[in-house]
Amino acid sequence: MAKYVLKRNQGSLPERLTRYKGELNDEQFRVVTSQPKAALVVAGAGTGKTRAITYRVAYLIEQGVSPQRIMLATFTNRAAREMLRRVEGLTGSQNVHRVWGGTFHRIANMMLRRHATSIGYDSNYSILDSEDARDLLNLCIEDAAIDTKKKRFPKAEVVQSIISYANNTDMDLADVIVRQYPYFELLTAQIKRVDFIYQQRKGERNVMDYDDLLLNMKKLLVERQEVADLYAEQFQHILVDEYQDTNKLQAELIDLLAVKHRNVMVVGDDAQSIFAWRGAEFTNIYEFPKRYPEAEMYKLEVNYRSTPEILDLANVSIAHNKKQFPKLLTSVKRSKDFKPALVPCSDVEQQSAFIAARILELRDNGTPLEEMAVMYRSHYHSIELQLELSRRGIPYRVQSGVRFFEQAHIKDVVSYLRVIVNPRDELAWKRILKMIPGIGRATANRIYEAIVLRDAVFSDAETGRRGDAEGGDVAGEIVRMLSGSPDVPASPRLPVTTSQTIPASPRLRVPASRAWTDFVELLELLVSPEYRGQPAKQIALILERGYEQYLLENYENADSRAEDIRGLALYAQRYESTETFLSELALLSTERFAEAQPLAGEDVISGGEDDELLTLTSVHQAKGLEWKSVFIIWAAEGKFPSPRSLKEIDSEEEERRLWYVALTRAKDELYITYPLMMTDYNRQTVLQKPSRFVAECPPVLFEIWNLEEEAPSFDAPPSSPPTTEYLN
Repeated sequence: MAKYVLKRNQGSLPERLTRYKGELNDEQFRVVTSQPKAALVVAGAGTGKTRAITYRVAYLIEQGVSPQRIMLATFTNRAAREMLRRVEGLTGSQNVHRVWGGTFHRIANMMLRRHATSIGYDSNYSILDSEDARDLLNLCIEDAAIDTKKKRFPKAEVVQSIISYANNTDMDLADVIVRQYPYFELLTAQIKRVDFIYQQRKGERNVMDYDDLLLNMKKLLVERQEVADLYAEQFQHILVDEYQDTNKLQAELIDLLAVKHRNVMVVGDDAQSIFAWRGAEFTNIYEFPKRYPEAEMYKLEVNYRSTPEILDLANVSIAHNKKQFPKLLTSVKRSKDFKPALVPCSDVEQQSAFIAARILELRDNGTPLEEMAVMYRSHYHSIELQLELSRRGIPYRVQSGVRFFEQAHIKDVVSYLRVIVNPRDELAWKRILKMIPGIGRATANRIYEAIVLRDAVFSDAETGRRGDAEGGDVAGEIVRMLSGSPDVPASPRLPVTTSQTIPASPRLRVPASRAWTDFVELLELLVSPEYRGQPAKQIALILERGYEQYLLENYENADSRAEDIRGLALYAQRYESTETFLSELALLSTERFAEAQPLAGEDVISGGEDDELLTLTSVHQAKGLEWKSVFIIWAAEGKFPSPRSLKEIDSEEEERRLWYVALTRAKDELYITYPLMMTDYNRQTVLQKPSRFVAECPPVLFEIWNLEEEAPSFDAPPSSPPTTEYLN
């Protein structure tokens, strides 16, 4: 076979290269103009990796590579569209849209629309979104004839998570259950049966879920050699953004497509690999040189985001990880003579007061709220701060979605407390009743009607006396009535005066079950002298006596939700009564700065009418973002790193990478705070140590701020907020 090399006009090349040289730094220029071969680009935080990828695609097109022979895999379709829009501006080419750009799922869909018939689907297949997939799984659970009430079978959302994790990590379903969901190990056979029916029904109905797009793309490339050869030839250059966040399946797809030309350029930062909990495989980037021994490694270490002082701390911190590609970020910014501030606080209240006061001070000095963020390891760490911000009228958004007290699991637990304080609370009763297996809307309505009747009769018999502040004898009497179920009279066992008439009441019938018995026993404990009026102990009891199991069966992120509730219990220990605690939460929920909006899965909740809002965010949600001033709160051992996350091998290194991500979000000012003391469930004072990630860095990298409370002035107006002095 003869080979003919097509020569291009090179006349204008030097001019283009001169332009590139002027618009890129030396590191970026080497990446953009590298020779065709496998390449690993280790791009540190804030080093302009998006710019490098964009210019690389433009360079390839200007070198004569046809756009349709380039594949650009990104983690959002929006990112791909923005990159290609910039490529079009750089090249002036009208054919940039022919680049295969987008998420792995989009690229898979483009391929499968052409070849679905090769693997048994019609080309007009439908794609199930997450909600559709859950609905179909519910039907499959019914088809599997599983008695979900008897076996406490996981909800469809949890089954969906188990199946998805197995798909994306290339693990057997049984192994995933043992490793990630051991509490469902006895149900492995039933879950596998549901999965079998689910896969079968999708095929029969010509539908795919998101995971199927990738699985069927792999199936196509593995089973149909002619199709695999077609795309291996077509994709002369493959670029992958955020490669450290790819899972095993995605890495396999890239390897299958790059098998001929091997011109695959992966770009990412091993130091920012923080999503192992959702299936991301750190070894994809760390072991890339093993899979591609010929690969050239490039490093982007010139940082355009942070000051030298912030980068000094980040560099020293991440250097403690053993598994990494060593890098040293250097700043192009001038020093602002402001070291990262380490702020030990006497307790969590002072921590919140300091942050709120400093935020107002920074805003007065010209830094808008939009340029400030507060970050935390776990969502419950923001409880006290959200209350403090609301009290001071500082508008904020929660980047990770719903505000802490508006989350479903928090509202579930609070509903138990509400019915103890106010036995007439219809919404709270129905919320907790419908969590019991076997009790639906109709049964919950009947039970509540009996509760209302008993409450009204009891109040009359006591001539209107409502007991103590916790609903007192009323709640206790209602619990005694419920404990007589499944078949008890709903009339009172109280003495009646001659002037009173007890209305006839139906007999309360509830399906007999262990779950109902456990529910009533929990209520009995909550109104007992040992727990009454102690919201912290009540919350801990609710979690211990059934609700943690409910989380495991209904949510794929059950561990983090349970951690939220433990945090709520710690917060509640400062209140002297359950009624006071609930009143505080109720007042917080009314202190809105804008009308409430319907919530979607990844919505950002606006906290103010203006565009200027402070951002509260978990570190995971903050990846890829930046602010002028950043506060990292609860930087204490046992909080960051999270004890829950340290159960796995290598998890400390992932936690340190998460810490590194937090540090490198800050542009100009970084504040790291932790309380020196906290109070546990039993109201015992516990001393706090700074996080190991703080302690392992030389003190010279920080400026320690000692807080001193200002003495109250009797001449000041009562409404004046407390201020704090910062003694450097």
